[in-house]
Amino acid sequence: MANLLIVYGTTEGHTRKVAERIAGHLCDGGHTAAVVCACACRSVYHGRYDGVMVCASVHRGRHQRSVARFVSENLHALGRLPSAFFSVSLSAAGKEPRQQDDAKRCADAFLRETGWRPNMVRLVAGALAYTRYGTVTRLMMKWIAWREGGDTDTSRDHEYTDWDQLRRDEELFATHAVPAPSRPRTRGDLRRRGNLRMRGGT
Repeated sequence: MANLLIVYGTTEGHTRKVAERIAGHLCDGGHTAAVVCACACRSVYHGRYDGVMVCASVHRGRHQRSVARFVSENLHALGRLPSAFFSVSLSAAGKEPRQQDDAKRCADAFLRETGWRPNMVRLVAGALAYTRYGTVTRLMMKWIAWREGGDTDTSRDHEYTDWDQLRRDEELFATHAVPAPSRPRTRGDLRRRGNLRMRGGT
């Protein structure tokens, strides 16, 4: 079984929920997982973890600076370990091709700027956290939701994450991307088993 590090960056708290849900599922499957906020995690201890999963949300077209810093400072370690990137955004929840394109564009920009090449990249639908927004942000997000045909009831939050798909993705990563005890897998193995470099939505 695998020992995984899950690093997350969050603004309103939903991406932390995503990271914790991933950890819970993995532990239910017999794996072990440590969940750490990117702002409190400065290094990946080589030899301690079998793989790293990074979860970050998109705000104003960019992911959290703390996550970008973590990835940049640990690029060498991430290149030696199986790794996955879960980009959480409202655009990923959209049904229009342009919305999915926006979500993919943000994820691609993050990877291009950091130089990271994870084995798995997934676009995860986020949440409208109306109850956690300030007044100005709440009004702005309501207007955007109205324009896009989304939920405008600001008395509660609206989650769009496909938890079942997320579970399938994390299980795929844990099963096929983590090196077996008998023989560490190469990046070529990862590409052959499960085609993990394919990028997709939720």
